[in-house]
Amino acid sequence: MKHLKLLFPIIVIAIIVACGGNTEGNKTETKAKTETSDSTKIARDSLLSTLNLPDGFEISIYAEVENARSMALSESGTLFVGNRSEDKVYAVQDTDGDGTADKKYILAEGLTLPNGVAFKDGDLYVAEVSRILKFSDIENNLENPEYDVIFDEYPTDKHHGWKYIAFGPDGKLYVPVGAPCNICNNPDKPIYASITRINPDGTGMEVFANGVRNSVGFTWHPETQDLYFTDNGRDMLGDNIPPCELNVATEKGQHFGYPFCHGGTIQDPEFGDLRNCDEFKKPYRNLGPHVAPLGIKFYTADLFPAQYKNQIFIAEHGSWNRSKKIGYRIQMVSNTTDGEPTYETFIDGWLNDEEQDAWGRPVDVLLNDKGEMLISDDLAGFIYKVTYKG
Repeated sequence: MKHLKLLFPIIVIAIIVACGGNTEGNKTETKAKTETSDSTKIARDSLLSTLNLPDGFEISIYAEVENARSMALSESGTLFVGNRSEDKVYAVQDTDGDGTADKKYILAEGLTLPNGVAFKDGDLYVAEVSRILKFSDIENNLENPEYDVIFDEYPTDKHHGWKYIAFGPDGKLYVPVGAPCNICNNPDKPIYASITRINPDGTGMEVFANGVRNSVGFTWHPETQDLYFTDNGRDMLGDNIPPCELNVATEKGQHFGYPFCHGGTIQDPEFGDLRNCDEFKKPYRNLGPHVAPLGIKFYTADLFPAQYKNQIFIAEHGSWNRSKKIGYRIQMVSNTTDGEPTYETFIDGWLNDEEQDAWGRPVDVLLNDKGEMLISDDLAGFIYKVTYKG
């Protein structure tokens, strides 16, 4: 596995074109048309060959985006990608229709943890730590993008400050605010450890759900429209507790336990004596301990076999402080109202269990208009495409 740590050369036949900015920061546009050398193709194929998928599925590299994090897709197929360790927001396009992105734009740089991206009515929304930005009519302005700050009153804490954002069926933009710590209680600041929502113009911010330590992915049930979200469990209680969680918010005002209770039944050793676990909404499904679940989507398309229809797919970023690493995979949780939901692996292989060496870390999942699954990877810097050939 040591060869997997090598950097893979890319011959980029593209020139970075700088264009004018505004008072909100520089707007740099990059057009990237790449030709891949034989050695690079071999290196990529070697990496992809380590991934395990069910029979009939194939995975390829759709695009290369450094520190690729949250994704949003326009109706015309432009893919927007946020960053966490970088300061940029990207747009990538497949302009020749060959199934691989061939053009890339830097829409903004110099931002603070611009992890979250969302697309609505032709406009791109980007979440920094404390601000929400709006790029109006973005696809007609990829070469000269400008943005407005529509909201700038979120906390400035960088601990769990990066945000996943998405528009709900009510037309509001949902924005989580993570706990500014591993474990802490902030009764005088209810915005911490919550999921909030605002109107598309930045007005009307309100807390929708409480007791959410750090959600970096959510989606809505295709039928009930309930909010399903992943939540990262607290650290420093050992390798196997607490579990990370998949939760369901059925209405505004529900509390999911943090910092008092974890996994529905585990009282916190520091704050558990303040409130009982029975007071809180139980998880839909407890996930693995420290697996760091992030992006989540229901598979609502028809390309995959029927047994995958409306099932829940979760990108597990992987543990960072467990004595034996876990996660680094795409998991599938059953969509059910009857009994305990199942929890099984759909894709793994980014982590070599024997050597405890990971070459990739899945972050977000998305479906394109063909029913293919796109997966971002912030370690390898790839956007993968998963398709079914039968």
